Amino acid sequence: MLVINPDECIDCGACEPVCPTQAIFVADEVPDKWKEYIELNATYSKQWPKLSAKKDPPADADKWKEVQDKRKHFDPSPGK
Repeated sequence: MLVINPDECIDCGACEPVCPTQAIFVADEVPDKWKEYIELNATYSKQWPKLSAKKDPPADADKWKEVQDKRKHFDPSPGK
């Protein structure tokens, strides 16, 4: 999982079409079922290391891509 710092985001929309899970929304268009992730983004974008280069996805990325109820599996440890 990646997070976006809402204080640094300039709402340009460039990340929306390239998100492989279509999980990025303009703040006022976040579906109700995903609203809890707004706070997670704000919190963990300040704690987790910033990415400065593109990395390969985790080995199990495809397994999780279509899973809708991932919140119960969320591990806030960086690099997990």
